[in-house]
Amino acid sequence: MTKTVDSAPVVQVAGGRLRGRMDEGVAAFLGIPYAAPPFGARRMRPPEPPVRWEGERSAAEYGPTCRKGNDSPDSAAGFPEVVIPGEECLNLNVWTPGPRGSGLPVLVWIHGGMFTKGSGSVAVYRGTSFARDGVVCVTINYRLGAEGFLYLDDGTANLGLLDQLAALEWVQDNIAAFGGDPGKVTVAGQSAGAMSVVTLMAMPRARSLFRQAITQSGAALQTLTTQTATGVASRLAESLGVTSTRATFSEVPVERLARAASGVLAEFQTAPNPATWASLPFAPVVNGDTLPDHPLDALKRGACSGVRLLAGWNRDDTRIGLVPTGMIDMVDEPMLSAVVAALGAPDGTVELYRAARPEASNGDLLAAVTTDCFIRIPDIRVAEARLAVGRPHTWMYGFDHGSPSFSGRLGAAHAVEIPYVFDLLGEESGHALIGDEPPQVVADTTHRAWIHFISADSRV
Repeated sequence: MTKTVDSAPVVQVAGGRLRGRMDEGVAAFLGIPYAAPPFGARRMRPPEPPVRWEGERSAAEYGPTCRKGNDSPDSAAGFPEVVIPGEECLNLNVWTPGPRGSGLPVLVWIHGGMFTKGSGSVAVYRGTSFARDGVVCVTINYRLGAEGFLYLDDGTANLGLLDQLAALEWVQDNIAAFGGDPGKVTVAGQSAGAMSVVTLMAMPRARSLFRQAITQSGAALQTLTTQTATGVASRLAESLGVTSTRATFSEVPVERLARAASGVLAEFQTAPNPATWASLPFAPVVNGDTLPDHPLDALKRGACSGVRLLAGWNRDDTRIGLVPTGMIDMVDEPMLSAVVAALGAPDGTVELYRAARPEASNGDLLAAVTTDCFIRIPDIRVAEARLAVGRPHTWMYGFDHGSPSFSGRLGAAHAVEIPYVFDLLGEESGHALIGDEPPQVVADTTHRAWIHFISADSRV
């Protein structure tokens, strides 16, 4: 149970004693290590338990973030990146009502960012509103890019996913100390975080770690085969002038590896085939071990059929990559047709979309097609897979509230829903995405729906 000493909340966890701080009336414990630093002899290896500390450890500030790619400057319509140096990057943050509650539902949030950027310390992920409303909120870091998702024959695949598992296991062992119930855990994420959630649902080791899941604008249909992942590793090794082994990669300085990985990512995103725009060179790999099967196949066979799932998308998800860059105005008919063909859509697809949207530009149609292809249809496929086993326990949503940013052209783009879900409209770092005067009524409705689901409320 959390105690308050000299106005600062204090808690005892397996690793030792923690002193947090009060944050808008709730107790916050930040930068808590859930695994040992993944450097030195531990680099590019599965996470190991954290080292116990002596005495009382301060948990009043965010801990180090995992190394991100050099390709990730702040988006003109995204959330500012948080970069905190240090090796103890496998850490998490907890917000809790504190001594007022026990046996509370728990939300574990997995951030997005194409598996190459992001962290649990982004300002719009603060869990104060969830804690205010009776939910213990946890946000986590996990290894990114080549450090977390490089596939090597002599290494362990999916280290970033194993980090997520380690964080969920830490929650099972320690969340009761914060007033949470380890039997009432909901794991949630957006974009790559949502892809992670669906992938976790397919991993046998994860199945006892949560009872509910929420996926926001992301499924797991873009996992890599070992053949593709091996090709990525070979290309990265070639760019570095090293052999493609764990031993050699682990000797490459972290900064140099990150720069090279960013170059490989850029190659994927600018390849001649337009379909590669949504390809992720660093992503979960179906390797028969850590991830035995493609997530969709596992779900069709009943994996996590007893887990309740809330899944959905934003109406204009892919406009996030088209409007801020100005690309939406550069799409001509040949480009639109080429993208649609590369996506494997049947003949006549462009005509069908144009008939449904007679006033839409070529760029608008591209946004509609790619949102359906990369976000909406994969989400529907997940729901269908669960329905096939006869116990769907699945709810779906659509977020349609558009942003006024970019003269209203951004629409209900990727990530627009996040400040509303977290009920953090006053957080200025989110205003580039949602505008300076976002409507509180939308946050009230959205946040309440998430609270109802996390609390296993039938009104969801």
